[in-house]
Amino acid sequence: MGLFSGMCSCLKRIKRAGGVVDRDYADEDESSSSGGCCGPFFDLRVLEAATNYFSDLNLLGHGGFGPVYKGLLPSGEEVAVKRLSLSSSQGLKEFATEVNLLLKIQHRNLVVLLGCCVEGPEKMLVYEYLPNKSLDRFLFDKKNTVSLDWRTRFRIITGLARGLLYLHEEAPERIIHRDIKASNILLDAQLNPKISDFGLARLFPGDDTHVNTFRISGTHGYMAPEYAIRGILSTKTDVFSFGILVLEIVSGRKNHSKELRERADLLSYTWRLFQDGKSLEVVDSSLLEYDEDAAVLCVQLGLLCCQASYSDRPDMNAVHLMLSSESFTLPKPGKPGIQGRMSHWTTTTTSAFTTSNPYDGPTTTTKLSTGSSFQEEDSRNSISASSFGEGR
Repeated sequence: MGLFSGMCSCLKRIKRAGGVVDRDYADEDESSSSGGCCGPFFDLRVLEAATNYFSDLNLLGHGGFGPVYKGLLPSGEEVAVKRLSLSSSQGLKEFATEVNLLLKIQHRNLVVLLGCCVEGPEKMLVYEYLPNKSLDRFLFDKKNTVSLDWRTRFRIITGLARGLLYLHEEAPERIIHRDIKASNILLDAQLNPKISDFGLARLFPGDDTHVNTFRISGTHGYMAPEYAIRGILSTKTDVFSFGILVLEIVSGRKNHSKELRERADLLSYTWRLFQDGKSLEVVDSSLLEYDEDAAVLCVQLGLLCCQASYSDRPDMNAVHLMLSSESFTLPKPGKPGIQGRMSHWTTTTTSAFTTSNPYDGPTTTTKLSTGSSFQEEDSRNSISASSFGEGR
Protein backbone atom coordinates (compact mmCIF):
# COMPACT_ATOMS: atom_id res chain seq x y z
CA MET A 1 0.00 0.00 0.00
CA GLY A 2 3.06 2.27 0.17
CA LEU A 3 2.71 3.23 -3.49
CA PHE A 4 -0.87 4.33 -2.99
CA SER A 5 -0.18 6.31 0.20
CA GLY A 6 2.45 8.24 -1.74
CA MET A 7 -0.20 9.68 -4.05
CA CYS A 8 -1.41 12.19 -1.48
CA SER A 9 0.78 14.80 -3.18
CA CYS A 10 -1.11 14.14 -6.40
CA LEU A 11 -4.42 14.71 -4.64
CA LYS A 12 -3.24 18.13 -3.45
CA ARG A 13 -2.44 19.04 -7.04
CA ILE A 14 -5.93 17.95 -8.08
CA LYS A 15 -7.41 20.11 -5.34
CA ARG A 16 -5.49 23.15 -6.54
CA ALA A 17 -6.76 22.39 -10.05
CA GLY A 18 -10.36 22.49 -8.84
CA GLY A 19 -10.95 18.79 -8.23
CA VAL A 20 -13.06 17.30 -5.46
CA VAL A 21 -10.83 15.70 -2.86
CA ASP A 22 -11.62 13.68 0.25
CA ARG A 23 -10.83 15.70 3.38
CA ASP A 24 -8.96 12.76 4.89
CA TYR A 25 -6.32 13.16 2.20
CA ALA A 26 -6.50 16.85 1.36
CA ASP A 27 -5.35 17.95 4.80
CA GLU A 28 -2.33 15.68 5.12
CA ASP A 29 1.10 17.19 5.51
CA GLU A 30 3.06 17.56 2.28
CA SER A 31 6.06 15.98 3.98
CA SER A 32 4.14 12.74 4.49
CA SER A 33 3.97 12.15 0.74
CA SER A 34 6.65 10.42 -1.29
CA GLY A 35 8.40 13.50 -2.49
CA GLY A 36 6.01 15.50 -4.65
CA CYS A 37 6.99 14.79 -8.25
CA CYS A 38 8.75 11.55 -7.42
CA GLY A 39 7.29 8.06 -7.15
CA PRO A 40 3.67 7.87 -8.30
CA PHE A 41 3.54 11.36 -9.80
CA PHE A 42 4.43 11.25 -13.52
CA ASP A 43 5.92 14.14 -15.43
CA LEU A 44 3.86 15.23 -18.42
CA ARG A 45 6.88 15.07 -20.72
CA VAL A 46 7.45 11.43 -19.77
CA LEU A 47 3.88 10.50 -20.64
CA GLU A 48 3.98 12.46 -23.88
CA ALA A 49 7.05 10.53 -24.96
CA ALA A 50 5.60 7.23 -23.72
CA THR A 51 2.44 7.62 -25.82
CA ASN A 52 4.18 9.14 -28.87
CA TYR A 53 2.52 12.44 -27.98
CA PHE A 54 -0.86 10.78 -27.59
CA SER A 55 -0.83 9.39 -31.08
CA ASP A 56 -3.97 7.83 -32.50
CA LEU A 57 -1.85 4.73 -33.12
CA ASN A 58 -1.55 4.35 -29.34
CA LEU A 59 -5.25 4.88 -28.67
CA LEU A 60 -6.81 2.02 -26.70
CA GLY A 61 -10.29 3.46 -26.31
CA HIS A 62 -12.40 6.50 -25.59
CA GLY A 63 -15.17 7.27 -23.12
CA GLY A 64 -16.85 9.97 -21.09
CA PHE A 65 -13.70 10.54 -19.07
CA GLY A 66 -11.55 10.93 -22.16
CA PRO A 67 -9.19 8.85 -24.31
CA VAL A 68 -6.94 6.04 -23.04
CA TYR A 69 -3.53 5.45 -24.62
CA LYS A 70 -0.96 2.71 -24.49
CA GLY A 71 2.41 3.97 -23.30
CA LEU A 72 5.96 2.68 -22.96
CA LEU A 73 7.94 4.16 -20.07
CA PRO A 74 11.74 4.65 -20.23
CA SER A 75 12.06 1.62 -17.92
CA GLY A 76 10.43 -0.53 -20.60
CA GLU A 77 7.19 -0.94 -18.65
CA GLU A 78 3.97 -0.79 -20.66
CA VAL A 79 1.20 1.33 -19.15
CA ALA A 80 -2.30 2.58 -19.94
CA VAL A 81 -2.63 6.37 -19.73
CA LYS A 82 -6.14 7.67 -19.08
CA ARG A 83 -6.27 11.33 -20.15
CA LEU A 84 -9.00 13.64 -18.89
CA SER A 85 -10.82 15.33 -21.74
CA LEU A 86 -10.18 19.07 -21.48
CA SER A 87 -13.80 19.75 -22.46
CA SER A 88 -15.30 17.42 -19.85
CA SER A 89 -16.46 19.18 -16.68
CA GLN A 90 -17.88 15.95 -15.29
CA GLY A 91 -14.64 14.14 -16.03
CA LEU A 92 -12.76 16.25 -13.47
CA LYS A 93 -14.97 14.98 -10.67
CA GLU A 94 -14.65 11.41 -11.93
CA PHE A 95 -10.87 11.84 -12.04
CA ALA A 96 -10.69 12.93 -8.40
CA THR A 97 -13.12 10.17 -7.40
CA GLU A 98 -11.05 7.51 -9.10
CA VAL A 99 -7.79 8.66 -7.50
CA ASN A 100 -9.44 8.94 -4.08
CA LEU A 101 -10.86 5.43 -4.25
CA LEU A 102 -7.85 3.69 -5.71
CA LEU A 103 -5.67 5.24 -3.02
CA LYS A 104 -7.62 3.22 -0.48
CA ILE A 105 -7.85 -0.17 -2.17
CA GLN A 106 -5.67 -2.92 -3.56
CA HIS A 107 -6.78 -6.37 -4.71
CA ARG A 108 -5.69 -8.82 -7.38
CA ASN A 109 -9.06 -8.51 -9.11
CA LEU A 110 -8.94 -4.70 -9.29
CA VAL A 111 -6.91 -2.78 -11.86
CA VAL A 112 -3.68 -1.35 -10.42
CA LEU A 113 -3.23 2.42 -10.40
CA LEU A 114 0.47 3.26 -10.86
CA GLY A 115 0.24 7.02 -10.52
CA CYS A 116 -1.15 10.25 -11.91
CA CYS A 117 -0.13 13.43 -13.70
CA VAL A 118 -1.51 16.90 -13.00
CA GLU A 119 0.18 19.70 -14.93
CA GLY A 120 -1.74 22.81 -15.94
CA PRO A 121 -4.96 21.71 -17.64
CA GLU A 122 -3.66 18.16 -18.15
CA LYS A 123 -4.88 15.49 -15.74
CA MET A 124 -4.09 11.80 -16.27
CA LEU A 125 -4.19 8.46 -14.52
CA VAL A 126 -1.54 5.83 -15.22
CA TYR A 127 -2.54 2.18 -14.89
CA GLU A 128 -0.94 -1.18 -15.43
CA TYR A 129 -1.34 -2.21 -19.06
CA LEU A 130 -3.43 -5.32 -19.60
CA PRO A 131 -2.72 -6.79 -23.06
CA ASN A 132 -6.07 -8.52 -23.51
CA LYS A 133 -8.03 -5.30 -22.91
CA SER A 134 -11.67 -5.88 -21.95
CA LEU A 135 -13.94 -8.89 -21.49
CA ASP A 136 -16.48 -7.73 -24.09
CA ARG A 137 -13.85 -8.14 -26.84
CA PHE A 138 -13.79 -11.86 -26.08
CA LEU A 139 -17.41 -12.54 -25.17
CA PHE A 140 -19.04 -10.87 -28.15
CA ASP A 141 -16.44 -11.33 -30.89
CA LYS A 142 -16.67 -14.79 -32.41
CA LYS A 143 -13.00 -14.62 -33.47
CA ASN A 144 -11.90 -14.23 -29.85
CA THR A 145 -14.57 -16.18 -27.99
CA VAL A 146 -12.74 -19.47 -28.66
CA SER A 147 -10.23 -18.36 -26.02
CA LEU A 148 -12.96 -18.44 -23.39
CA ASP A 149 -13.41 -22.11 -22.58
CA TRP A 150 -15.69 -23.02 -19.69
CA ARG A 151 -12.90 -23.19 -17.12
CA THR A 152 -11.76 -19.67 -18.05
CA ARG A 153 -15.31 -18.31 -17.91
CA PHE A 154 -15.92 -19.79 -14.47
CA ARG A 155 -12.58 -18.40 -13.26
CA ILE A 156 -13.60 -14.94 -14.51
CA ILE A 157 -16.94 -15.18 -12.67
CA THR A 158 -15.30 -16.22 -9.38
CA GLY A 159 -12.61 -13.55 -9.76
CA LEU A 160 -15.24 -10.85 -10.24
CA ALA A 161 -17.11 -12.14 -7.19
CA ARG A 162 -13.94 -11.85 -5.11
CA GLY A 163 -13.27 -8.33 -6.38
CA LEU A 164 -16.79 -7.12 -5.56
CA LEU A 165 -16.71 -8.86 -2.17
CA TYR A 166 -13.56 -6.89 -1.40
CA LEU A 167 -15.16 -3.58 -2.46
CA HIS A 168 -18.36 -4.23 -0.50
CA GLU A 169 -17.07 -5.82 2.69
CA GLU A 170 -13.28 -5.90 2.99
CA ALA A 171 -11.99 -2.55 1.71
CA PRO A 172 -11.13 0.19 4.26
CA GLU A 173 -14.38 1.89 3.22
CA ARG A 174 -17.28 0.20 1.51
CA ILE A 175 -17.44 1.06 -2.20
CA ILE A 176 -20.26 0.69 -4.72
CA HIS A 177 -18.89 0.57 -8.26
CA ARG A 178 -22.17 1.48 -10.05
CA ASP A 179 -20.98 0.48 -13.54
CA ILE A 180 -20.14 -3.22 -13.53
CA LYS A 181 -20.30 -4.43 -17.16
CA ALA A 182 -18.27 -6.45 -19.64
CA SER A 183 -16.37 -3.47 -21.05
CA ASN A 184 -15.24 -2.43 -17.56
CA ILE A 185 -13.68 -5.81 -16.85
CA LEU A 186 -10.08 -5.96 -18.05
CA LEU A 187 -8.19 -9.21 -18.63
CA ASP A 188 -4.52 -9.86 -17.92
CA ALA A 189 -2.25 -12.11 -19.97
CA GLN A 190 -3.76 -15.22 -18.33
CA LEU A 191 -7.32 -13.90 -18.83
CA ASN A 192 -7.77 -13.20 -15.11
CA PRO A 193 -10.34 -10.43 -14.54
CA LYS A 194 -9.70 -7.00 -13.05
CA ILE A 195 -12.47 -4.53 -12.32
CA SER A 196 -11.70 -1.09 -13.78
CA ASP A 197 -13.18 2.39 -14.26
CA PHE A 198 -14.07 3.73 -10.82
CA GLY A 199 -15.14 7.16 -12.09
CA LEU A 200 -18.78 6.57 -11.09
CA ALA A 201 -18.00 4.68 -7.86
CA ARG A 202 -19.54 5.81 -4.58
CA LEU A 203 -18.10 5.56 -1.07
CA PHE A 204 -20.61 4.08 1.35
CA PRO A 205 -19.34 4.86 4.88
CA GLY A 206 -20.94 3.78 8.13
CA ASP A 207 -23.50 1.05 8.65
CA ASP A 208 -26.22 2.33 6.32
CA THR A 209 -27.60 -0.33 3.99
CA HIS A 210 -28.68 2.06 1.24
CA VAL A 211 -28.84 5.68 0.15
CA ASN A 212 -31.26 7.60 -2.02
CA THR A 213 -29.96 9.61 -4.95
CA PHE A 214 -31.62 11.69 -7.65
CA ARG A 215 -28.59 11.42 -9.92
CA ILE A 216 -28.60 8.05 -11.67
CA SER A 217 -25.35 6.83 -13.23
CA GLY A 218 -24.76 3.52 -14.93
CA THR A 219 -25.35 1.51 -18.10
CA HIS A 220 -28.72 0.52 -19.54
CA GLY A 221 -29.31 -3.21 -19.29
CA TYR A 222 -27.06 -3.58 -16.23
CA MET A 223 -28.82 -1.16 -13.86
CA ALA A 224 -30.96 -2.54 -11.04
CA PRO A 225 -34.63 -1.47 -11.38
CA GLU A 226 -34.92 0.13 -7.93
CA TYR A 227 -31.89 2.28 -8.74
CA ALA A 228 -32.94 3.17 -12.29
CA ILE A 229 -36.51 3.98 -11.28
CA ARG A 230 -36.37 5.15 -7.67
CA GLY A 231 -32.75 6.13 -7.13
CA ILE A 232 -32.21 3.57 -4.34
CA LEU A 233 -28.49 2.76 -4.26
CA SER A 234 -26.92 -0.08 -2.26
CA THR A 235 -24.40 -2.86 -2.67
CA LYS A 236 -27.28 -4.84 -4.19
CA THR A 237 -27.08 -2.43 -7.14
CA ASP A 238 -23.70 -3.96 -8.00
CA VAL A 239 -25.06 -7.45 -7.29
CA PHE A 240 -27.73 -6.96 -9.97
CA SER A 241 -25.14 -5.82 -12.51
CA PHE A 242 -22.96 -8.80 -11.58
CA GLY A 243 -25.92 -11.13 -12.19
CA ILE A 244 -26.44 -9.72 -15.69
CA LEU A 245 -22.73 -10.08 -16.39
CA VAL A 246 -22.75 -13.71 -15.20
CA LEU A 247 -25.54 -14.49 -17.68
CA GLU A 248 -23.57 -12.77 -20.45
CA ILE A 249 -20.46 -14.82 -19.63
CA VAL A 250 -22.41 -18.08 -19.61
CA SER A 251 -24.37 -17.33 -22.80
CA GLY A 252 -21.71 -15.47 -24.77
CA ARG A 253 -24.24 -12.83 -25.82
CA LYS A 254 -24.98 -9.24 -24.84
CA ASN A 255 -27.82 -8.53 -22.44
CA HIS A 256 -30.03 -7.05 -25.16
CA SER A 257 -30.12 -7.92 -28.86
CA LYS A 258 -32.98 -6.48 -30.90
CA GLU A 259 -32.26 -8.83 -33.77
CA LEU A 260 -33.13 -11.83 -31.56
CA ARG A 261 -36.73 -10.60 -31.26
CA GLU A 262 -38.50 -12.73 -28.61
CA ARG A 263 -35.09 -13.57 -27.14
CA ALA A 264 -33.98 -9.93 -27.23
CA ASP A 265 -33.66 -9.44 -23.47
CA LEU A 266 -31.23 -11.97 -22.01
CA LEU A 267 -32.66 -11.80 -18.48
CA SER A 268 -36.25 -12.43 -19.59
CA TYR A 269 -35.15 -15.21 -21.96
CA THR A 270 -33.07 -16.91 -19.26
CA TRP A 271 -35.98 -16.74 -16.81
CA ARG A 272 -38.32 -18.45 -19.31
CA LEU A 273 -35.82 -21.24 -19.94
CA PHE A 274 -35.20 -21.71 -16.22
CA GLN A 275 -38.95 -22.04 -15.58
CA ASP A 276 -39.15 -24.69 -18.29
CA GLY A 277 -36.20 -26.63 -16.83
CA LYS A 278 -34.02 -25.79 -19.84
CA SER A 279 -31.23 -23.76 -18.18
CA LEU A 280 -28.54 -25.44 -20.29
CA GLU A 281 -30.01 -23.86 -23.43
CA VAL A 282 -28.66 -20.54 -22.15
CA VAL A 283 -25.07 -21.81 -22.44
CA ASP A 284 -22.98 -20.45 -25.33
CA SER A 285 -23.32 -22.87 -28.24
CA SER A 286 -19.65 -22.33 -29.14
CA LEU A 287 -18.60 -24.21 -25.99
CA LEU A 288 -17.86 -27.76 -27.06
CA GLU A 289 -17.26 -28.93 -23.49
CA TYR A 290 -18.45 -27.53 -20.19
CA ASP A 291 -19.40 -28.58 -16.68
CA GLU A 292 -23.19 -28.90 -16.80
CA ASP A 293 -23.64 -28.68 -13.04
CA ALA A 294 -21.51 -25.54 -12.84
CA ALA A 295 -23.36 -24.02 -15.81
CA VAL A 296 -26.76 -24.62 -14.18
CA LEU A 297 -25.41 -23.15 -10.95
CA CYS A 298 -24.23 -20.01 -12.76
CA VAL A 299 -27.57 -19.54 -14.54
CA GLN A 300 -29.44 -19.89 -11.24
CA LEU A 301 -26.96 -17.60 -9.50
CA GLY A 302 -27.36 -14.97 -12.21
CA LEU A 303 -31.14 -15.02 -11.73
CA LEU A 304 -30.80 -14.83 -7.93
CA CYS A 305 -28.59 -11.76 -8.27
CA CYS A 306 -31.23 -10.15 -10.52
CA GLN A 307 -34.25 -10.59 -8.27
CA ALA A 308 -36.84 -7.83 -8.53
CA SER A 309 -36.60 -6.97 -4.83
CA TYR A 310 -33.08 -6.06 -3.75
CA SER A 311 -33.73 -7.64 -0.34
CA ASP A 312 -34.11 -11.02 -2.11
CA ARG A 313 -30.69 -10.79 -3.79
CA PRO A 314 -27.68 -12.42 -2.12
CA ASP A 315 -24.84 -10.21 -0.97
CA MET A 316 -21.40 -10.83 -2.45
CA ASN A 317 -20.33 -12.91 0.56
CA ALA A 318 -23.19 -15.33 -0.13
CA VAL A 319 -22.36 -15.26 -3.86
CA HIS A 320 -18.76 -16.18 -3.11
CA LEU A 321 -19.92 -19.08 -0.92
CA MET A 322 -22.25 -20.33 -3.65
CA LEU A 323 -19.39 -20.38 -6.16
CA SER A 324 -16.76 -21.89 -3.88
CA SER A 325 -18.70 -24.38 -1.77
CA GLU A 326 -19.91 -27.66 -3.21
CA SER A 327 -22.29 -28.16 -0.27
CA PHE A 328 -24.11 -24.83 -0.65
CA THR A 329 -27.68 -25.29 -1.91
CA LEU A 330 -28.93 -22.36 -3.96
CA PRO A 331 -32.45 -21.05 -3.24
CA LYS A 332 -34.90 -21.15 -6.10
CA PRO A 333 -35.11 -17.70 -7.71
CA GLY A 334 -38.35 -15.85 -8.26
CA LYS A 335 -39.15 -13.57 -11.17
CA PRO A 336 -36.19 -11.26 -11.87
CA GLY A 337 -36.35 -7.46 -11.94
CA ILE A 338 -37.18 -6.55 -15.51
CA GLN A 339 -39.17 -3.35 -14.93
CA GLY A 340 -37.24 -0.21 -15.84
CA ARG A 341 -34.17 -1.98 -17.20
CA MET A 342 -34.69 -0.72 -20.75
CA SER A 343 -36.02 2.73 -19.91
CA HIS A 344 -34.67 5.55 -22.08
CA TRP A 345 -32.76 7.97 -19.90
CA THR A 346 -30.91 11.02 -21.20
CA THR A 347 -27.33 10.02 -22.02
CA THR A 348 -24.62 12.43 -20.88
CA THR A 349 -21.51 10.26 -20.76
CA THR A 350 -20.18 7.17 -22.51
CA SER A 351 -18.29 4.06 -21.48
CA ALA A 352 -14.70 4.74 -20.57
CA PHE A 353 -11.39 2.89 -20.82
CA THR A 354 -12.37 0.73 -23.78
CA THR A 355 -13.27 1.45 -27.36
CA SER A 356 -16.95 2.28 -27.70
CA ASN A 357 -18.65 -0.88 -28.92
CA PRO A 358 -22.11 -2.07 -29.93
CA TYR A 359 -22.32 -4.75 -27.27
CA ASP A 360 -23.37 -2.75 -24.28
CA GLY A 361 -25.22 0.48 -23.76
CA PRO A 362 -23.50 3.73 -22.91
CA THR A 363 -22.81 4.79 -19.38
CA THR A 364 -25.43 7.37 -18.47
CA THR A 365 -25.98 10.00 -15.83
CA THR A 366 -29.56 11.10 -15.31
CA LYS A 367 -31.57 13.11 -12.80
CA LEU A 368 -34.77 11.46 -11.65
CA SER A 369 -37.96 13.34 -12.31
CA THR A 370 -39.96 14.12 -9.17
CA GLY A 371 -43.09 13.55 -11.22
CA SER A 372 -42.33 9.91 -11.98
CA SER A 373 -45.37 7.81 -12.76
CA PHE A 374 -43.86 4.79 -11.02
CA GLN A 375 -45.29 3.95 -7.61
CA GLU A 376 -42.84 3.24 -4.81
CA GLU A 377 -43.41 -0.23 -3.43
CA ASP A 378 -40.61 -0.01 -0.86
CA SER A 379 -39.95 2.46 1.91
CA ARG A 380 -37.08 4.74 0.91
CA ASN A 381 -35.98 4.83 4.55
CA SER A 382 -35.73 1.14 5.30
CA ILE A 383 -34.86 -2.22 3.80
CA SER A 384 -36.84 -5.35 4.53
CA ALA A 385 -35.17 -8.37 6.09
CA SER A 386 -33.55 -10.79 3.70
CA SER A 387 -32.88 -14.50 3.88
CA PHE A 388 -29.40 -13.70 2.57
CA GLY A 389 -28.79 -10.71 4.85
CA GLU A 390 -28.26 -7.22 3.52
CA GLY A 391 -24.49 -7.31 3.73
CA ARG A 392 -22.71 -4.01 4.18
